[in-house]
Amino acid sequence: MLFSMTGYGEANFQSDALSVAIELRAVNNRYLKVTLRAAEPYNMLEPEFEKVVRRVVRRGTIQVHLRCQRQYAEQDFQINAAALRSYLAQLRSLGREIGVTDGPGFLDRAIGHVLALPGVVPEPAAASFSLEEEWPVLERVLEQALGRMQAMRQEEGRAMAQDLLQQRDHIGRELAAIRAKVPQVTVAYRDRLLLRVQGLTAGVGVQISAADLIKEVSIFAERADISEEIVRLASHLEQFQDVINEPESAGRKLEFLAQEMSRETNTIGSKASDVEISRHVVEIKGALEKVRELVQNVE
Repeated sequence: MLFSMTGYGEANFQSDALSVAIELRAVNNRYLKVTLRAAEPYNMLEPEFEKVVRRVVRRGTIQVHLRCQRQYAEQDFQINAAALRSYLAQLRSLGREIGVTDGPGFLDRAIGHVLALPGVVPEPAAASFSLEEEWPVLERVLEQALGRMQAMRQEEGRAMAQDLLQQRDHIGRELAAIRAKVPQVTVAYRDRLLLRVQGLTAGVGVQISAADLIKEVSIFAERADISEEIVRLASHLEQFQDVINEPESAGRKLEFLAQEMSRETNTIGSKASDVEISRHVVEIKGALEKVRELVQNVE
């Protein structure tokens, strides 16, 4: 079963105290990379998000977008009385130093400005926020989004598996044609060599022995022998299908097999001195190029 490295998933949660929305976007990457985009202090949870993602994803860049909105209770909004008293005392002291008295209306005039000073009215989250308490909720929402993203990646993986198997079958047909042609290559070379020698020696009284002809043909046959490459390439094709049918996605295995098949194909093309075999090799190379493009997007 194959999984594509691209996909999308989202999930939401709503309660009286908390609203959570998570979006996941997966793109290609040779390794696994998880990035979290979230407001403070939720961005501190990136390591925890990565642990959850690693349970089900092995390759790709996973972009996590987290939006949280908390509903605060009345007791969450409190004035820091100590800070307020300190600021007012400092204002009175400074006013006396510069000759400004804190007469009637001083408190009314100063209070609006003092409340805006740092520490007087802290953010509610600073008093009541707890990442540990909210993490179980975030984890459940993340798992739901992961499940939906995986379903999309699996569906794309099925389509990719069909394309890969079609290319595999195409390569198999071309390889079968090469296998059928191999025995004829040596015979054709022998006939061409004999005609060439007869043409060169005609009228000059030179005779070539059968032993010399057999020796030359044997050297050619050994140099152009591609039977081992054909066997290995056929074996790789069988392994290729087995890997596609494995329970877990195996993009790295497919990449390795594609490289090995390309190596064997290149060797066949360089050793086989036959135009027809060369045409089949070109077809195989074209199919392997499509295979490489596809497996680059397999997890």
